[in-house]
Amino acid sequence: MAEPTPKKDKRPTSVRLRELMPDIIALVKPRRAILGLGLVLMVINRVAGLVLPTSTKYLIDDVIGKRQTEMLGPLLGGVVVATLIQGVTSFSLTQLISKAGQRLITEMRMRVQKHVGHLPVSYYDSNKSGALVSRIMNDVEGIRNLVGTGLIELIGGLLTAALALVMLLRISPMLTGIALAVILVFGAVLSRAFSSVRPIFRERGKITSEVTGRLTESLGGVRVVKGYHAEAREEKVFADGVQRLLENIMKSLTAISTMSLSSTILMGVVGALVMYLGAKQIIAGELTLGGFVTFTVFLGFLVAPVFQIVGIGTQLTEAFAGLERTREVLRERREDEDPKRQLAIGTVNGEVEFRHVDFSYEEGKEVLHDVSFTSSPGTVTALVGPSGSGKSTIIGLVAAFHSPTRGEVLIDGTDLSTVRLDSYRSQLGVVLQETFLFDGTVRENVAFSRPDATEEQIMAACRMARVDEFAERFEKGYETIVGERGVKLSGGQRQRVSIARALLADPRILILDEATSSLDSESEALIQEALARLMQGRTTFVIAHRLSTIRKADQILVIDGGSVAERGRHEELYAAQGRYWDLYTKQHGFESNLFLPSAEEVEAERPKVKSADTSFQGTMRL
Repeated sequence: MAEPTPKKDKRPTSVRLRELMPDIIALVKPRRAILGLGLVLMVINRVAGLVLPTSTKYLIDDVIGKRQTEMLGPLLGGVVVATLIQGVTSFSLTQLISKAGQRLITEMRMRVQKHVGHLPVSYYDSNKSGALVSRIMNDVEGIRNLVGTGLIELIGGLLTAALALVMLLRISPMLTGIALAVILVFGAVLSRAFSSVRPIFRERGKITSEVTGRLTESLGGVRVVKGYHAEAREEKVFADGVQRLLENIMKSLTAISTMSLSSTILMGVVGALVMYLGAKQIIAGELTLGGFVTFTVFLGFLVAPVFQIVGIGTQLTEAFAGLERTREVLRERREDEDPKRQLAIGTVNGEVEFRHVDFSYEEGKEVLHDVSFTSSPGTVTALVGPSGSGKSTIIGLVAAFHSPTRGEVLIDGTDLSTVRLDSYRSQLGVVLQETFLFDGTVRENVAFSRPDATEEQIMAACRMARVDEFAERFEKGYETIVGERGVKLSGGQRQRVSIARALLADPRILILDEATSSLDSESEALIQEALARLMQGRTTFVIAHRLSTIRKADQILVIDGGSVAERGRHEELYAAQGRYWDLYTKQHGFESNLFLPSAEEVEAERPKVKSADTSFQGTMRL
């Protein structure tokens, strides 16, 4: 369930923030006009907000104390106008900055998804899909505060505090100095508190992605869960995950409430000091009653940002934690950013050659050793061998999911590690044993490999793969929704849709991961016929589990322990009574093999497989 546990970052927060600054600047820079306008509106808003407390002094000292009633009208007018300005600017700020923050979230999600989509297969092997979904959808959520109301409100609060400080110094420098000293001490404590809260938010993102990942897997594998009556186990796993999440949230709430309590105590201490010293100054005639009331109000403006920092600072801390996790993903190198892959190849003939290829997923743990073979254009190469022997790894190298640790994989004589992936994979087709269909229509799933295909081309592929035999019986025909992963179709129907998809792509190199091993005999016969059409004129690689399905292959490679133990055609390998013979007889039994076709019979069948269906090829290449 857990993601790979990263090493704990023990560097000071200031260092980590410096590292994040280029990313923050990159986010802010395109929006500097909006932020600039937001700051102007914020300044107007905060200045307008100071009109009311400023007028209080004149109201008490002049209008009431000195009976200067002629000042009452202008004072009230100024307060009303300032209030209207404050309301309009507050509304404009919310509309402008909040919407900018939401647009940022959308752009970041698209950016992260685009980047993740181009990461190598090895990244997906070590990160669960649910965790990646959490990275894309959840981690960017708090980033809106970097350009949203959070940052603007924080800047506005600091601006208000600065203006209030100027007014406080004018009224009573002594009282201001005492209050400021207490606030600065609290500010230092608050800074340390935020440095302890930030890892909590970072850990929350990690836990959320783990829980989301496992929940996604559990829902996707609901048939397996129910089949093994494992609902209770999955409930426990999910409950443990959300309990960890709850504990993390409790920690953050405790920290935040502690800071809020400290802020409240601060306000009480400052208020008590001001009341005591202010009263003494009023009695001594050093401060007027109006000045004291105004000082108290402005002191609220000075202390208020401290409370604001607790709330907004928490939002920004969460934003920084999300930005760090998002940055981790964006720093992963895309597979198409390999500086060696600069060569764009044209239409390939389909000759694939392995030259002394070694491969390791982990250093020191070799999976393939000195693998060499050549697959000529238009031929079928079958890979057989026990589980874990390296068959799928060889296929992964053909598909350029990985690059050899040593040696070369050549396409038409060109080193595949130097070829641009888009130019190569556009000529590659894959039909897997576990067929994956999207939750869309039959037509959309067939056209997935080639969205610009014409209706005629789509229908031609469906006829060749025998999709028309079941699709046209549906009430909505090809517009029938297949459900998540194609659950509304049978195994044979899903496989035929997958084959039609590969046919429509018209690949020059085709990979088949035993497409019929899990089907009933009737479905298998139909799929085998469709596969025979699909393989015509293409360089095909077949991972074979049922050895009876690959007797017509041009060459069979027996993979054992990461090496090619035997190679040849079926009749040659069977006659040699080596490793292939052993595998074959274990599957079929010696007696059944007394009735194997002769080499002449196999050869007589071969032209039927290798002949090209030129009418279909022409349709595909329109």
